[in-house]
Amino acid sequence: MYTKRRYSFFMTFNWSKKPFLIGTLYTAIICVFSHFLELNIALPWQPVSVIGIAVAFYLGFKNNSSYDRLWEARKIWGGIVNNSRSFGAAVLSFVKGNEQKEVHRELIYRHLAWITALRHQLRLSREWEHTESRIKGLYSPVVCEDYDLKLESELKNFLSEEELRALDNKSNKATQILKIQSERLQELRESEYFENFRHMEFFHLIKSFYDDQGKSERIKNFPFPRQYTSAALWISMVFAGLLPFALLDVVNEKDNFILFCLSPLIAGILIWVYFLMELIGDYSENPFEGTYNDVPITSISRGIEIDLREMLEEDNIPEALNSKDGFLL
Repeated sequence: MYTKRRYSFFMTFNWSKKPFLIGTLYTAIICVFSHFLELNIALPWQPVSVIGIAVAFYLGFKNNSSYDRLWEARKIWGGIVNNSRSFGAAVLSFVKGNEQKEVHRELIYRHLAWITALRHQLRLSREWEHTESRIKGLYSPVVCEDYDLKLESELKNFLSEEELRALDNKSNKATQILKIQSERLQELRESEYFENFRHMEFFHLIKSFYDDQGKSERIKNFPFPRQYTSAALWISMVFAGLLPFALLDVVNEKDNFILFCLSPLIAGILIWVYFLMELIGDYSENPFEGTYNDVPITSISRGIEIDLREMLEEDNIPEALNSKDGFLL
């Protein structure tokens, strides 16, 4: 996630300059052929402008839908934050008995293991994601594909060896960790660490974690429909292909040589604007892919860990993740 007030113009342009350069060159070639070969290849600008309006409406629809996916992901993880704090408070308030401090620590650490497993699973690549645009050299130890090695090294901080072995060969470790947590809560209920009413409260919290995990996985595993993504690209290219010919019609009407010379630049800017809108929507579709505009689930997870370990009154509290060069993961 980018944390500064706004991207600079040069950062934005450098990220999206390819359509501008190609559009400018393409228009310049058309203008040169039209002028020196005296070819009348101009198209009426009115139909092309109608296509431009249609493309703008379609890109607006796509960007709104992409933003909804991004914002839903942020709301889901906001719910995980709130429910995690509630779970920590419930553990400390409800669980009473022999060795209760050790039990408090066990339950809260297992919850942190669930968050860790879920975070790593959401960073795994899907074929429709922009894996080539992931943050490199900034948080590369976190955003990576060596899933099993990285995850196991972190889970060792929260789970026992027996529980780690139970997760071996499991396809969805986050789901299994919640299962282990549920079974352990049942054991504690049978040992009378809390009564039935409070056991039901724990069950509702576990259910909310399953719900939040399922919602995150829905966004992760189901891409923005490919027909909408493809159509946005192709109709933008159609408009970009016709725009230089429509500009020739305007230039011929004005009979202005300076305007004629500026046509490639004008067309390049217009093409850049449309493709910039398309790119913004394209990079907002997958909020967990590990690129610059993602939901910062690593930072959110660290914040949850800090809150819960402070509830346990531990001393070795990790520091919050700060942004680096304007980016927060």
